[in-house]
Amino acid sequence: MYLLGYDIGSSSVKAALVDASTGACVASDFFPRTEAPIKSLQAGWAEQAPDAWWQYLREATASVLASSRVAPADIAAIGISYQMHGLVAVDRDGRVLRDAIIWCDSRGVPYGERALADLGERQCLEHLLNRPGNFTATKLAWLKEHEPETFERIYKVMLPGDYIAYRLTGRIVTNPEGLSEYMLWDFAADAPATFMMEYFGYPADILPEVGTTFGEQGRLTEAAARELGLAPGTPVTYRAGDQPNNALSLNVLEPGQIASTAGTSGVVYGIIGSADYDPMSRVNNFAHVNHTAAAPRIGVMTCISGTGILNSWMKRNVAPEGISYEGINDLAATAPVGSRGLSILPWGNGAERVLQNRPDSCSIHGINFNITTRADMLRAAQEGIVFAFMYGIEIMQQMGMKVDTIHAGRANMFLSPIFRETLASVSGATIRLYDTDGAVGAARGAGIGAGIYASPAEAFASLREVGTTAPAADTAPYREAYLRWKSYL
Repeated sequence: MYLLGYDIGSSSVKAALVDASTGACVASDFFPRTEAPIKSLQAGWAEQAPDAWWQYLREATASVLASSRVAPADIAAIGISYQMHGLVAVDRDGRVLRDAIIWCDSRGVPYGERALADLGERQCLEHLLNRPGNFTATKLAWLKEHEPETFERIYKVMLPGDYIAYRLTGRIVTNPEGLSEYMLWDFAADAPATFMMEYFGYPADILPEVGTTFGEQGRLTEAAARELGLAPGTPVTYRAGDQPNNALSLNVLEPGQIASTAGTSGVVYGIIGSADYDPMSRVNNFAHVNHTAAAPRIGVMTCISGTGILNSWMKRNVAPEGISYEGINDLAATAPVGSRGLSILPWGNGAERVLQNRPDSCSIHGINFNITTRADMLRAAQEGIVFAFMYGIEIMQQMGMKVDTIHAGRANMFLSPIFRETLASVSGATIRLYDTDGAVGAARGAGIGAGIYASPAEAFASLREVGTTAPAADTAPYREAYLRWKSYL
């Protein structure tokens, strides 16, 4: 018996087949091979075609079926992870009306600021746990004002994962975790936020049906099964945004536990056990995958949008031509901690919540033409991303979160010893690496939702730790470099 997980990212779509009895990933693949395009027609805009996600999913599915030789009838359930906060709009026939406005698009910012001023900070924070900010609900407000003809044709709005589930099952469903990404979940009422819907003038029936994170959310249609080479009737039993799903993938479910990723975006995501918030709303608060009103589990997230793009910009423009990311890590390691006084602030890819939606550009401070080297630049970029993480972690600590261990997958920037050592040393936390990813986590989530696993503990019994990084014996140079970096904010 096998479980199929999908991870719908903005860079690629990944599929993974997991043996339900052993927890082993028997096959995984991703498409496209090069980074998926993001359309940016104006500064601060970011869009993708939802049909492209479906095409990538088809290719990834075909690959894992071919390489594993698993019979489609032996796949017991499907789980979905997806890029958060995107806006997909469809008409009554289920046709996509325009390209999706995705997570790193910042055009919703002024609508969120206006809603905050009109509704009041107390109302927003106590009910949404956030200021309205730059989320799906405010992106829809932009569309309503600037593309009214398209808005009038909308039957339903969906998150990227809702859309993929719809393509699989024919059902348009979301869940409280998803609606908290929209900024349309009222934690006080434990229901959709009608006050926000009314404020923006959205019809009540524009939202999907509200279901659950774990549990059957529809079954594979005959048409979808033919396209994908899967068995009709296969249930979709789990769905969550990529960061809550990453935390699930790392078995981070209870208060005090923390997960992190550093790929396209950089994220630290910790769990608290109460419906609390940062009074300045510099971190995001979402319903975690196991949240209930009776037993709150709130994911507190700091997200640095400029993570992957800064790293790739350095590779294209600063690193020696033809060098690999592993080679960049080796070169950066020749520079000392603190990069000889060089500090890089990694903003520059849209509005940053931790800066209260201030859309700052990347900035470099402390270049000395006599001593600054290419290696310093490469190290300072990695340190700058870590220091942005730490700035968010300090806010979480102010909310009462204890930070002593950070769980991460062995991937992306966590492959860099500099990155791990700097994060461990500046935060005082031990970094624990695991051999997993979002697609594998989504597959395990599907097993929980289908009742194949009696509990998350059973689902993650086979999760394998593959390395740890403890803080350096002398953390003072890291702290000094961080304080210098913070002085430039």
